[in-house]
Amino acid sequence: MLIFVKKKFMNNIAVIGAGTMGNGIAHVFAQSGYQVTLIDLSQEALERALRTITKNLDRQLAKEKISAEDKAQTLDRISVNTSMDSGVQGAELIVEAATENTDLKLKIFKQLDELAQEKAILATNTSSISITQIAAVTNRPDKVIGMHFMNPVPVMKLVEIIRGYSTSDEVTSAIMSLSESLGKTPVEVNDYPGFVANRVLMPMINEAICTLHEGVAGVEEIDTVMKLGMAHPMGPLQLADFIGLDVCLAILQVLHDGFGNPKYAPCPLLVNMVTAGKKGVKSGEGFYSWGHGTKDLILSEKFKK
Repeated sequence: MLIFVKKKFMNNIAVIGAGTMGNGIAHVFAQSGYQVTLIDLSQEALERALRTITKNLDRQLAKEKISAEDKAQTLDRISVNTSMDSGVQGAELIVEAATENTDLKLKIFKQLDELAQEKAILATNTSSISITQIAAVTNRPDKVIGMHFMNPVPVMKLVEIIRGYSTSDEVTSAIMSLSESLGKTPVEVNDYPGFVANRVLMPMINEAICTLHEGVAGVEEIDTVMKLGMAHPMGPLQLADFIGLDVCLAILQVLHDGFGNPKYAPCPLLVNMVTAGKKGVKSGEGFYSWGHGTKDLILSEKFKK
């Protein structure tokens, strides 16, 4: 069973954003015994998130990883709210999982700092944006930290814990322990562009795109080389489609701006594809064509493991 005993230092969690990452984060907290408020401005997005969580719980139930009672209790622990003001009241930890956009995240954290109780820890699921920069718009920089979950959140074990310049030892220790209570493996890293995961991953994906752009090999050939030759479970171009080409581009731009090194410059092909609206699975087309339900199929395969 995937139910874990939680630490007692906090109980009420708020998650900002009901997209793929937000609903996954809400899922794992609720399944681990925490009370969760999932917040999004769109009621439709919240309803879609609850359907996704239910579907993912059904997959776990079918594989006998959880019981019917576990599923019911997990769903009972999740409430939804379209108001950030009322949604974060009483939350001891708030995890922001909005779009990977610096201006948006700074705006959200400024609001959270004003709305959340003084003792609340503010975490961001950003995959590349500076924790120190985000913390600087608050009056509690010691209580701001990165919790970079991997997709799909209920399956992937890693949580990259990123300390900002002012993040306290106490908050870091609490979030490390909290992540372990979710059945995850937290890894502490420092606040530099891309952290560890994307500083290593995105240049590889970008180089694969450049290899395609320069006509060295085709999409399937590049992915096959990396899967069969390097034992990667998914080729870099397929992975880029799954992550979202717009997200890949945004992260590469953060790396390029942060380090000023041309090796991080996004491939022109990636820029053109995103400009043309080809964002991968989410848009139905990227390096591959993705039919309706393809993402569910990929997630289903991951949930089998």
